[in-house]
Amino acid sequence: MLMGPAVGGALQIVALKPTGTVVKAQDVIVEFDPSEQEFNLEQARSELLEVQEEIKKTNLEREIQSAQDDVALLQARFAVRRAELEVTRNELVSAIDAQKNVLNVEEARRQLAQLEHDIPARQKSSGASLVVLDEKLQKARLRMQQAQRAIEEMRLRAPASGLVSVQENRGIFGGWRPPGMTFPEYREGDLVNPGAAITEVLQADQIEVKGKVDEGDRISVNPGLSAEISVDGLPGVLLPGKVKSVAGLAGRGWGPASQKKFDLVIGLDKPDARLRAGVTADVVVIGQDLKGALLLPRQAVFEQDGKLVAYVPAGRGFEPREVRVKQRSESFVAVEGLAEGTTVALVNPEDRDAKAKKGGASAPSMAGGR
Repeated sequence: MLMGPAVGGALQIVALKPTGTVVKAQDVIVEFDPSEQEFNLEQARSELLEVQEEIKKTNLEREIQSAQDDVALLQARFAVRRAELEVTRNELVSAIDAQKNVLNVEEARRQLAQLEHDIPARQKSSGASLVVLDEKLQKARLRMQQAQRAIEEMRLRAPASGLVSVQENRGIFGGWRPPGMTFPEYREGDLVNPGAAITEVLQADQIEVKGKVDEGDRISVNPGLSAEISVDGLPGVLLPGKVKSVAGLAGRGWGPASQKKFDLVIGLDKPDARLRAGVTADVVVIGQDLKGALLLPRQAVFEQDGKLVAYVPAGRGFEPREVRVKQRSESFVAVEGLAEGTTVALVNPEDRDAKAKKGGASAPSMAGGR
């Protein structure tokens, strides 16, 4: 499954291969608008160049300062030596001049000591500034690499050869599905959130048939049953398969009287290279063979208080008898709970009685279980 890259914020699809497209490994399937990522890359590159220039400037200033410090240190040492030489002549000069020479020596030595203290401190401070700049440089490089990686992630490539299957755009209505509507597939121009499943590449042995089964037929469809698939694009071809899964919970369409339906997945016994994702197919599920089963017409089984019942004669009327449905076909149901030959009503007697109160009604049709 190919998903929207985690780059922050919504992304816009600018190119998308449609469902059924044959692709090879590493082919580009989806492209997103990279404008924001390209802007981030330029910002990161500009910041990187700025930090590099700042480092060059700091290194140049350190070299100049180091040369100036060396000259100042030499001059200070020379001043101390000269002052010490002047002190050796104190016996030949006046007391005032001799005192001046002593003071000059002390001052020269103080200045030399100050320089010897300030120069290492200044070098340590400039070294710390370089460390900070180096950290800024590494961060700028990291941001630039992230921006370059994000631009590359704007193209989703096929992990292997196969067929493209575009997913439903479940975010088109803000995650809410309007009643009675299905989500459309993603298309060019759509906005995608990071992590959203957009498309997948199916190999021939991964193609499945997805459909729905009515609530009334759900009891007859179970995983493992054989099926025959006919595809509109392959007239006259029957593809064998098996039921892989049947949903445990039903979906429901729009409207109070809509029938519940269960999602159904059919797997192919033998992949067919002519199949394409997204095509329409008809599926016939082959039910299990039942021997010695009691059959009733489908219209003879009714639902009452959440249970399935058949109405059997009782006195001058009918009474409900609970039955368990084992299998269904288009015309009959296989049931347990009734004896063979039992007469059953083909219309609901209770509904007939209710109508009889409003007007005349004929007796219910009857049939026998066989």
